[in-house]
Amino acid sequence: MTGTMRAAVLTEFGGPEVLQLREVARPLPQPGWVDVRLTCAALNWHDVLVRRGQYASPLPHVPGADGAGIRVDTGEEVMILPSLHWGRRENAPAADWQILGDHQHGTYAEFVSVPEDCLVPKPPGLSWHEAAALPLVGVTVFRALFSRGRLQAGEHLLVLGAGGGVATMAVSLAAAIGAHVSVTSSSEEKIARAVSAGADDGVLYSDPAWPEEARKLTPDARGFDLVLDSVGTWAESLRALRLGGRLVTLGASRSDVATIAVRPFYFAQHEIIGTSMGSPQDFAGLLSLLDRTAAAPPPVDRVFPLDAASEAHAHLESGTAIGKVVLDIV
Repeated sequence: MTGTMRAAVLTEFGGPEVLQLREVARPLPQPGWVDVRLTCAALNWHDVLVRRGQYASPLPHVPGADGAGIRVDTGEEVMILPSLHWGRRENAPAADWQILGDHQHGTYAEFVSVPEDCLVPKPPGLSWHEAAALPLVGVTVFRALFSRGRLQAGEHLLVLGAGGGVATMAVSLAAAIGAHVSVTSSSEEKIARAVSAGADDGVLYSDPAWPEEARKLTPDARGFDLVLDSVGTWAESLRALRLGGRLVTLGASRSDVATIAVRPFYFAQHEIIGTSMGSPQDFAGLLSLLDRTAAAPPPVDRVFPLDAASEAHAHLESGTAIGKVVLDIV
């Protein structure tokens, strides 16, 4: 099916203002791909990096990884897994793996086309906003905590950066399986919100000694079994670990470069584990966990119409959002 659609489009890289509502051509049919009429799309920090040119997306470009809507061919309500071409191996994606919205037109539009194996039936208990907000952050955190981090009930987890989508999802999933969760944040208010969502306690990372303060939250101040670091502060994160502990790293929002002391690292028997996004199997594991526990999808902070995508990006970048920012497409 051909025609046009409304979309928030990048014709150049830059600040939020470069996102402009335009009429563009609908996706061309591809074998094995399915068109989805989108109801909602959700923002991720990854979209900000796309907008800034970090991933050299071809211009003009429609960004957006997360979305939910109606399959055009069957009428089924679906969520989109934005992890394209993962491949057969579970330990790492295939060479042609990519995130929807990087080089393939994304979800800030009335229609999107994705491989059929990236579509999952929308759980009936989720609202459209929740369904749009879940996939990227949900599959990313599930893989980080369980497939890669091997988190178990009773272990002590430290999540850096309370308030963001990754941290909020991590608190929910880890608490649901019986792990003890602590957080770091720049504000007492965000720590309190994390506690209300299932965390046990937290520390302010404005204190240079925050790793040592965080260790005091564990039995005998021995340190954490697992630290989830989406900001890139590896040296500090390692200081918060117990002997033999695991650091799972999945972002670099605060630092692109990490310098660590080699001898203390190997004498402490630490692990540094990299991860990004997740496979269809990880996504199935996430949905199973949500179905059998009290874990909740990420909360929705604010909803904007599609023609206010630039305002939604500005709000996301302000750092004031607690939970996900969502676009209403229809």
